[in-house]
Amino acid sequence: MTASSIVDFDLVELFLEELRLCKVSEGEQIAILNAGAEWPDYVQALLKAAGRLGAQAFNVNVQRDQTLRAAVQGRHPFAGRELLLDMLKRCDMVVDLVGLLFSREQLDMQKAGVRILRIMEPPHVLRAMFPTRELAQRVERGREILMQAKRLHITSRFGTDITYELGQYPVISEYGYTDQPGRWDHFPSGFVFTQGNDGQVDGTVVLRQGDILAAFKRYLQSDVVLTVERGYVTKVEGSGMDADLLRTYVAGFNDPRAYAISHIGWGMNDAARWYHFEATRRLHDEHVMNALSFYGNVLFSLGPNVELGGTNDTACHMDIPMRGCSLTLDGTEIVRDGDVVHPELRVEKAVNPPGW
Repeated sequence: MTASSIVDFDLVELFLEELRLCKVSEGEQIAILNAGAEWPDYVQALLKAAGRLGAQAFNVNVQRDQTLRAAVQGRHPFAGRELLLDMLKRCDMVVDLVGLLFSREQLDMQKAGVRILRIMEPPHVLRAMFPTRELAQRVERGREILMQAKRLHITSRFGTDITYELGQYPVISEYGYTDQPGRWDHFPSGFVFTQGNDGQVDGTVVLRQGDILAAFKRYLQSDVVLTVERGYVTKVEGSGMDADLLRTYVAGFNDPRAYAISHIGWGMNDAARWYHFEATRRLHDEHVMNALSFYGNVLFSLGPNVELGGTNDTACHMDIPMRGCSLTLDGTEIVRDGDVVHPELRVEKAVNPPGW
């Protein structure tokens, strides 16, 4: 018996429940994408789970470019392989174990009606943050509310004060499964986001200790002040290592578009944990979905916006989940001091600790 033929029964059951949420049905064509020797156990378990639902599942494997660095988005081993892309566009669903986000290839598949599910976390994170229909309903309601808004305003007692004019770009929800044609989602997740109008994001963002530089899987240890003018960061200030790290890393891409303000939104998954990076013993093997999804975070970001239909495809993407912020839409409170307060979005048990 070869290693590739050994299938984890518990993993099959986990993916079976996930694929049911994704409405996988008999006769559907399901492609499982992976690169090199990555995720062989996931490939086998997904093939088994899809088969149990009557789907026709198959694996597509390519080699990865090992030179890519952290926070590089939209660059993946499927780029330029038009024959493969044409085949994938004919599938009902694609499970992405590679990382197609912010790429033309992903957008082309979505336009063709393909459901796409990204999976990047190890099993213990998938189980801890497993999606629910209740989460999906709250996230979708958040999407509806955000779609109606014309202005998003973020403040904090630390000095953040930034305004996003809205309406040019769509709103995207992530609740952990893909159940509609053309929908992309990330298993697990739990947040909603949009993009400010081109040239209409202005203000100051004060990053504090405990905020997260997701690309580096680390908490900030010192304050960083970002000045934003007409949709771009024009100044990065701070006396500690964090300001130097952020400033020099983004500059290293030699791309002025790396300073563009990207998506903005808030986290709603009460099963996600802000402190996860400190508590886990397997951080090297994990992605950052706890950080992006934790309840009440305001998810600020720099870099590309092609996911939302924009033209900025810079390779530098920096997600920065922030704690203790307040967010309003056209003056209506959504998040107050790091706690979701809108009555249609709130989870009563998910009260953040005092002092945020």
